[in-house]
Amino acid sequence: MRLVLSRYWFFCLLFCWSIAANSLQLNPTYQQSANQIRQTFEPRLYTFPAYTAGHYGLRMYRQSLDPKYAAAIWMDMARVVSNLNRYSTEVVTPEQVQQYSLTRLANYKTSPKERSQIRYKATQTMPEYVYLGVGLLGSMARADEYGLKHQNDTQLRQILRRYDFKKYVTDPEMIKAWAAQLANQVYWLRQLGEQDVVNDFIIAFRETYPDSQDNQLSSQQYSNKIYGLTHIIFAASKYYQLPINEKDYQWIFDYYRKNIDKIIAETKEDVIAEVGINFLLAGLDADPVVDKTRNVIQQAINPQHGMIPSVTGDIDLVSGEHRNVLAIMLLDWQGTHLAPTIRLQPQMFKSIPYGLIAK
Repeated sequence: MRLVLSRYWFFCLLFCWSIAANSLQLNPTYQQSANQIRQTFEPRLYTFPAYTAGHYGLRMYRQSLDPKYAAAIWMDMARVVSNLNRYSTEVVTPEQVQQYSLTRLANYKTSPKERSQIRYKATQTMPEYVYLGVGLLGSMARADEYGLKHQNDTQLRQILRRYDFKKYVTDPEMIKAWAAQLANQVYWLRQLGEQDVVNDFIIAFRETYPDSQDNQLSSQQYSNKIYGLTHIIFAASKYYQLPINEKDYQWIFDYYRKNIDKIIAETKEDVIAEVGINFLLAGLDADPVVDKTRNVIQQAINPQHGMIPSVTGDIDLVSGEHRNVLAIMLLDWQGTHLAPTIRLQPQMFKSIPYGLIAK
C-alpha cells in the first residue's frame, strides 16, 4: 500500500512539474524572452560585420559591463578609426567633401525605398551633409565617448567648422528625411564642444511635426516623427550612459502617454521598443507604457527562430540586429552605465587601433 501511495505522489509531483515547465514555456518572463534573443545572436556575434557587431556589443556592454563584449568594442573602435583615417587623408578639402558626398548620395537616388527617396530629395541641395553628419561627426563622437580622439582631431574639427549645422537641423525637409539622425548629431556637436544647435533643432522639429497634424502624416512620416522623438532622449542620455530627467523632456513623455496605442499600431517593433527604453532611461519602470511596449515586443518574438523577424518575416540576423538588441534592452533593462571609457574601464583599452589616442 505504501509503495502504491509513493508512486501516486511521485507521478502527481511529476505531472505538476510538467505543467509548471510548460507554463513557463508558454508564458515566459520578459527576462527569459530577452535571454532567448541573446542565445540566438551571441553565438554568431563575431561573424557579423564590424558595424553590426559593434552596435550589439557596445549596447550589451553598457547594460551589463560584461568584459565578454570587449572584442566587439574593439571592432567598433577599428571601424571608427578606419573612417577617421580615411576622412583625414582623403576627404579634407571642400572639393573632396563634395565629391565624396555626391557619390554617397547617389546610392539614395537609386534605392527603391520611400525613405531613401525622401532623403535624396531633401539632401541634394546640401550634399555635404552626407559626409558631415552621416559620416564624420558620428565617428568623432564615438571616439570621444570612449575617451579617445583621432590623432588628426584638430584637422577634423576644422573641417566641421567650415559648415553651419543650423542650416541642416532647422530645414523642415531635412527633418522629414533625417529626424533621428539629426537628433543624434545636434547632441554629438554639443558633446564635442562644437556648435550648439540642440534647441534650434527641437524648435524646428516641433514646428515640422505639430501633434495636431499627426493624422495627416503618412505611415512613413509618422514613424520618422516617433523615431526622432526617441533619439532626442537617446542622444541626451549619451546612448544609455546617463539617466534622463522626465521634466526636461515632459512634452515627449506626455505625447507618448497620450498616443501609445497609435504608436503601437502604426510603427515597427524597433520604434516601439525605443519608446519603452525612453521611459526606462527616465527611471519610469512602473509606467504603464513600459509594460505595454514590453508585451508587444515579447509577443513579436518568433519562438522557433528565437528573434523578432522583420515585418516581412525575414529572419536574417545581421539585418535584424537593431530591432532585436533593442528588444533585449527593453525586456531586461540593467540601468545606465557610463562605459566603456579609457579612464573608467582601462582594461577594455589594452589595445587601441592605430590612429586613436587618449583625449
